[in-house]
Amino acid sequence: MTVQRRQFVQSLSLGAAAMGSAAAGAVTTVDAGAAAWPTLLAPRLRPGDTLGLVSPANATYEREPLQIAIEALQALGFKVKVGAHARARYGHFAGTDDQRASDINSFFADDGVAGLIAVTGGSGCNRIIDKLDYALIRAKPKFFGGFSDLTALVNGIQRQTGLVTFHCPVAESEWNDFSVSHFKAMVMQAQAPLLRNPTGERGDHLVQTQDRIMTLRPGKASGRLVGGNLSVLASLAGSPYMPDCRGGVLFLEDINEYIYRVDRMLSTLRLCGALDGLAGVVIGKFTKCEPGEGKFGTLTLDEVFDDYFLPLNVPVFRGAMIGHIKRKFTIPVGLGVEMDAGAGTLQLLGPAVQ
Repeated sequence: MTVQRRQFVQSLSLGAAAMGSAAAGAVTTVDAGAAAWPTLLAPRLRPGDTLGLVSPANATYEREPLQIAIEALQALGFKVKVGAHARARYGHFAGTDDQRASDINSFFADDGVAGLIAVTGGSGCNRIIDKLDYALIRAKPKFFGGFSDLTALVNGIQRQTGLVTFHCPVAESEWNDFSVSHFKAMVMQAQAPLLRNPTGERGDHLVQTQDRIMTLRPGKASGRLVGGNLSVLASLAGSPYMPDCRGGVLFLEDINEYIYRVDRMLSTLRLCGALDGLAGVVIGKFTKCEPGEGKFGTLTLDEVFDDYFLPLNVPVFRGAMIGHIKRKFTIPVGLGVEMDAGAGTLQLLGPAVQ
């Protein structure tokens, strides 16, 4: 272990040890300061634990998708407690803002619930991010996970409490072997795995054509993981829920955005200072992010990423299995990692749960 990495691990351990006194004096006010709370780890999930199923964003209109989501969590070994308003609907949201926020707060308060996972993404999390009881969450840390629009709550909770949260499949995701194995290793077995894309999967091709890693700038770097869905992250700019990215490893993904919008959202991150002082950048999948009809002469994604990330002079790689894809990593937001842009890997510097 290098001196730099050893010192980083020690700093995380000291932060976790100090959390007890911080939680004891927790207040309900939102803290806009940088790095206000030391790293806090939730207890690992175990077979037989109860997961609280919440719908912080879109409504689920039909009965079957919700039933399949419940059965998938049960197949993972959990009991499932469905939020009081998880089946509600207000417009395209799963209930009113107060209803969706109250389900989250209620499950954090419920000692019989070991963790919370979202049914699905969509939109609406930004509307409730200021309605969560962060003092309660600090006092009763639990697993909290989801992706896409859940980027708002995953980062908001981490920023306001220090709790390591998870950019991971939602309950309605496809729980294939790849996603399940990474989820279990991270949040149930308390491992500190090396996250690496599959290699050697050529199919009928001469070379691997899917899930390839592209190194934009080689090198290694250590830092806390921050990020998620680019469009949602950019929408937090200027708020006290935006992660403090200084010294962090930023990971990004998105879906169904025109390239000019990707460019504009990256400019938002640059202008608000989120790209200043980064240790490194991991670019996940930008699924169906294309020029759009009639967009002649647009920049390519390659060019946009080069424009924003190469001038940072930090390690950068693209293609990590993060995003709106069937097989995906579980990513611990707020945890220290060491990235190797040449190899396209992320090595956790310690377990993400206790």
